[in-house]
Order: sequence, then structure tokens, then C-alpha cells
Amino acid sequence: MTLKSALNLAAPHTWVASVFPALFGDFYCWQQGLELPWYKGIILLTACVFLQSAVNTLNDYFDFIKGTDSEEDYVEASDAVLVYGNISPRSALILGIVYLAAGAGLGLGACAGSGVVPVVIGFIGGAVILIYSGGPLPVSYLPIGELVSGIVMGGLIPLGIAGCADGKLHWQILFYALPLIIGIALIMMSNNGSDIEKDIKAGRHTLPTRLGRKRTLKFYRYFIISWVTLAAAMPVAVLGWTGLV
Repeated sequence: MTLKSALNLAAPHTWVASVFPALFGDFYCWQQGLELPWYKGIILLTACVFLQSAVNTLNDYFDFIKGTDSEEDYVEASDAVLVYGNISPRSALILGIVYLAAGAGLGLGACAGSGVVPVVIGFIGGAVILIYSGGPLPVSYLPIGELVSGIVMGGLIPLGIAGCADGKLHWQILFYALPLIIGIALIMMSNNGSDIEKDIKAGRHTLPTRLGRKRTLKFYRYFIISWVTLAAAMPVAVLGWTGLV
């Protein structure tokens, strides 16, 4: 396991799905006057990146040992480290656990003294990481993968960060995070929509495999319109017309 392989398994090009919700949570706290020191905001953002790295690594591990991934499915070798990298699956599993532990440790450390609210939210997120690709019935094999990814990453990350600020549940943040929830769900729909034939062969019952390619594209277009509309409207709702910037 080289440093490059470990980084490729973490898949930095996907970190936008955790970085943006974390930044949104940080800036929301500061805009609302919640007491979140800047260094805590950075620590929580780093924790979210480690947790997403764990998801990416464990997903590659489980796909590889189940035989879902093969050389026929990839063009980029960097996107299939276990297929091309001559790395033992056990090493990838250990790395995924290390990423998970690092994210959990940073999150717990940053939220120390904030009560049980952020801990419970973090526990729910950690549980989803473990069952997303692992277990007898992984979430990624079900038609709810897009919904779960959107809510957990786009919604629970900002909710947890706001909880770290004052130990309270700020449910309204889920409303303002709708563009993030939909956007991350669209990322998953893009991936699953591209892999319909492969997923059917692997026995995955993702949303696109249930809808078919034609209806998947139709739903995708509707969600794109909703996403862009909300992305323009929500900042205005929070910041006024300057939010259009």
C-alpha cells in the first residue's frame, strides 16, 4: 500500500460531496451567530473528508471481494485501485477502518462538551457508512441509495456541525440544505445511471435499474431543474438578495 494508492482509494475527486456540506454547516453557524470557533469548523470539515474517504475505500473493498469490479469495467486505473494496483483487499479494509477511526476521533474531539446531539448524529452517519456497502443487504444495492446519500451527507453533516456549536438540534438547517441533499443524490444517480447494465448483472437493485434508462433520464432532468432552482432561492432566503452572488 503506497501513499498514492491510499489517496486513490480515498478518491479526492469525490470529496466535494463532504467538503461543501461541511462548509455550509460552518458558514451557517457563523451567519446565525452560533458559537463555532474557526478551528473547530476546520476540524469538523477534515473529519467529514476522512469519513467520506472511509466510505469510498470500504465501497471499493466490498465491491472487489464480491466480484462486482473487474478490469472490463474501468478505463482509469486510478479509479480501480484494487483491480489494477496489486493491493491485498485486507490492506484496503484496514485503511478504510483507519479513515473511519480518524474521522470519528476528530469529530468526537471537536464536539467534546457539546452534549449528545452531535454524537448521536455522528453515530447515525457512522452506521450508514458501515451498512452502505457491507452487510447482507447493502444500502448501495437498494433503490434508496440516492436518498440515503443525499440526506446523510447533504443534511446530517450540516445538522451535526450546527449541533457541535451549541448542542441543540437545528432542524431548519435541513430545509436550507435541500440543494446539497438533491445535488448529492444527483451524483449518486449519475453513477448508478451509468452502471445500469453492470448493476443488473451484479444483482444490484438500484433506483436506475428499477426505473430503466429512459425514465432515469427523465427523473434526472426534473431533479436538475429542482436543484438549480433551490440553489438560487435558498441563499436569497437566508441572506437576502446578496445571496444571489
